[in-house]
Order: sequence, then structure tokens, then C-alpha cells
Amino acid sequence: MKMHFCIPVSQQRLDRLGGRYVLYSVYLDGYLFCRVRYSQLHRWNEQLRRVFGNCLPPFPPKYYLAMTASMANERRDQLEQYLQNVTVDPNMLRSDVFVDFLKLIQLVVSHKIGLCQELLGYFGLFLIQCCKEGKVSVMKKLVDFELPYVSLQSAKVEDCKVGLRKWYMDPSLDSVLMDSAAAVALIYMQAVQDMEKEWAKPTQVQRQKLEALQKEDNQTKFLELSQEVRHYGFLQLDPCTCDYPEPGCGAILSVGNNEISCCITLPDNQTQEIIFQMNRVKCWQVTFLGSLLDMDGPQRTLNQNLELRFQYNEDSRWQWFVIYTKQAFLLSSCLKKMISEKMVKLAAENPEMQIEVPEQGKSKKIPHSTKPERLFLFSTKKQQD
Repeated sequence: MKMHFCIPVSQQRLDRLGGRYVLYSVYLDGYLFCRVRYSQLHRWNEQLRRVFGNCLPPFPPKYYLAMTASMANERRDQLEQYLQNVTVDPNMLRSDVFVDFLKLIQLVVSHKIGLCQELLGYFGLFLIQCCKEGKVSVMKKLVDFELPYVSLQSAKVEDCKVGLRKWYMDPSLDSVLMDSAAAVALIYMQAVQDMEKEWAKPTQVQRQKLEALQKEDNQTKFLELSQEVRHYGFLQLDPCTCDYPEPGCGAILSVGNNEISCCITLPDNQTQEIIFQMNRVKCWQVTFLGSLLDMDGPQRTLNQNLELRFQYNEDSRWQWFVIYTKQAFLLSSCLKKMISEKMVKLAAENPEMQIEVPEQGKSKKIPHSTKPERLFLFSTKKQQD
């Protein structure tokens, strides 16, 4: 699955000797990831090629004469396509060139909190903004090769922190972690916080029982009961807008357990809850609407004007639904995660199938006799003004 890499603009700079070079601003999931020169990416490609040979996608060629504006734009587009394609192979993502540094950081953190290495894949680092009245906004999931401190500084968002959360969308996967005291403590703290933030929505009876178990510090029983709570384990996005049932409707999205739950505010201020089941989603696409020109100013993210549209089977016909949210990349990551977990479960239930499914922290090939029924499309395109 391709990652959401984007190079919206490039800039000409002068080196110490007065020569000119081009600096490319690389964005990952809508946030500034790094600024690099062509020569740096070229050396990186050579390092990868020594490991993976011809498996790599083609790298944009060198120009030995001065580039025209059209040539510069073409190279920028080629580099963007290269970055998207090079991350398709999960083996490359796990190579030393990508993840050595961050894996070392993760191992240090896991040792300090008592979490064994085998369970690291069930958790992830996130950029989280602390808002007013105790509310929080999950901005993005950091990928394995990101440096948390650099990403935090690049975000340029007030009260932004790096937080640890569980990274699976199927609540039943809690059972895998129950034998680890450190893992139980982590998902218990998150469950308590999610209920305090009202992301998870217990009934009054459930809340009373949960509060009693919390006073007893009975974490295991608390998590067992939490499985019955509506939206337990879901990730809630910030208020946004959508085009359903008509354009401009306000919406609050909660994502998890193979569904997208939308609480929609209609023009007459009435609310309507609509649930989109993932097994009826055919594909989706993240689109950046607009242009970003002032790269040296305060605007350092692409999340000012994003949409995620997905194709959904309703009443035996395919329809497109559009969600306008600055968290479109995060939403896309959640959808990919739900698909991944569903494929793992499907393969376990049908051993005769042979499909490639990602596990926690690695991938596994399983024999297949049927093709996946649905197409999942991940792309980012820039719409010109």
C-alpha cells in the first residue's frame, strides 16, 4: 500500500559558492517530513539499490545541463512518484536504510515500560494536539522511519505532543495482549481516557460498573466490560463536514471495528447517525485541494484543505461519499489498518486462501486460490487553482 508522500513545491537556493540547487519539500501524511536536495535522494536510492537491486522503481535521471522550469516540475513529479512507489514493498520499509534509528528508539522505550518486543507492533506513536477543555486531537500516526522529535518540530502546532496509543482498530485484539501486564496497563489507560473524552460511549449502567472496577483497579475486568461499550477502541476525529445527505453538513466521525460511524448535523440542526461498513467500501482517495506556495511562512502542513472520498455500496449501487477533514490522511491510515486486520482474520479463517497480509510488524504470505473481491486505492493528487 502506497504511503501519502507529496512534494507540492520546490525552491531554488544558492550554495556557498554561489551555485544554484533545488530544495524539495517532502510531505508525509500532509505534514512536512524533510527538505532534501536531489543529490541526497540520489545517494539514498543508490544505498537501497545495493540492497534491493532491480526491485526498486526507476529514479529520475540526472541532468548535466541547466534545467528549464518545465524540466524542474517534471523532476519534482518524478521524485514524488518515486517516493510513493518505493514504499509499496514492505521489505523496503523494514530495511535498515529506513528504520534503524527509530527501531533503536522504540526498543529503548519498550524496555523502560516493560513491553516486550513482540508486542511493539500493536502500539504506535502519534502526533497529538492538546486542545481546550481537556479535548485532544490525534493529528497523525508516525510511521516507523520518522524521527518523532523532527516530526514534532515540523508540525509547528501549539500544544502538540508525541503520544503512545494502541494501533489496531479491531477491539477483539485486546485478547492478544492480556498476558502482558505492561500492555494491559497501556490499553487500560487509553480506555479510561477515551471514556473521559466521550470517544467511547457507555450506557449509564455500564458506566457505573466501569467506575466500580476502576476504583478496584481491576484492569482486566474493566477491559472485558469495555468490549461491550459502544465505540470502544474507536478513534474519533475532529468535527468536519461532508456531502451526505446534502453538501455542507457537519459531521463527527468515529472509526473502528470495521466501520465508519458518522454523527451528521442536518441543516435543520437535527442529528442523524449513519454507519458505513468497511465490507461495503470499494476504494477511497485522499485529495489535496489547492496549492501551497509560501514554504517559509507559518503554513507548513498540507492539511488546510483536504478531502477523503470513498466509494460505497448502498442499495445495490455504488456511490461516492466525500468527507472534508484536515485529518484525511489519518482517516486513510485507519481505513487501511481495518482492511489489513480483516485480511489477516480472513486468511486465518480460510487456510486454503493464499493472500499477502501484513502482521504486526511484519508480513506473511498465505496460500491463495481466490482473489480479493475489492480494490483499495490510495492516492494523493494536487488540484491546481
